[in-house]
Amino acid sequence: SMASGLKPHLEALRREMAAPGPAVLSVLLALLVVVITFLIWRFVQGRRSSRKAVLLLGLCDAGKTLLFARLLTGRYRDTQTSITDSSAVYRARNDKGANVTLIDLPGHESLRLQFLERFKAAARAIVFVVDSVAFQREVKDVAEFLYQVLVDSTVLKNAPALLIACNKQDVTMAKSAKLIQQQLEKELNTLRVTRSAAPTSLDGSATGGPAQLGKKGKDFDFSQLPMKVEFVECSARGSKGEEGDADFEGLEKWLAKIA
Repeated sequence: SMASGLKPHLEALRREMAAPGPAVLSVLLALLVVVITFLIWRFVQGRRSSRKAVLLLGLCDAGKTLLFARLLTGRYRDTQTSITDSSAVYRARNDKGANVTLIDLPGHESLRLQFLERFKAAARAIVFVVDSVAFQREVKDVAEFLYQVLVDSTVLKNAPALLIACNKQDVTMAKSAKLIQQQLEKELNTLRVTRSAAPTSLDGSATGGPAQLGKKGKDFDFSQLPMKVEFVECSARGSKGEEGDADFEGLEKWLAKIA
């Protein structure tokens, strides 16, 4: 009698499975969305884990090469303007002891974009080094280079973490990270306006590159970018001079976080 009582229910279930109703279709659709989301997440994570490089960018004499040497060896060394890249494995100071590849790129105007082009696809993160002492004099050049980095299509797509390292803080005349951020936002906003008004070339493409940086109709600030941007104050030389240690605890903590 129990079997005969269940028979109509079993028959209804069989018909429902044979010709799925709205409820079953909804469940199947939800499961499909979950599976696709998981696959996309795995793909993005795989792409990110394959990007192991941390690029050191900035103008000439910003202190990139000394920062590079200090991070790797802890020791001070005299440096000269780089004309090629240098790379080495850096072990982050975190629980995982994860490794990243630090790549110091030349800052000379005639070289920096071609080296960025070579390594940008591998960048997990970017450290943009600023000379805090010369900043007021170099602000337009700094903003110009940073703008070129931020509107690059590969950088925008991969959105590597970005650290603005305000170097040479051991010098009394060094500008603070807060002032540097404010000035850079102001200059980048000006660049955005002038580039969007740039004339087009004969083939119809804009000569100034991508017009939009940040949110349209709003003054630019770094929170509008697709990547997380942070600022730290540091000194590759260190407050105790060449015989002492570098002052870049904030930089090391940031590297440990992104590794």
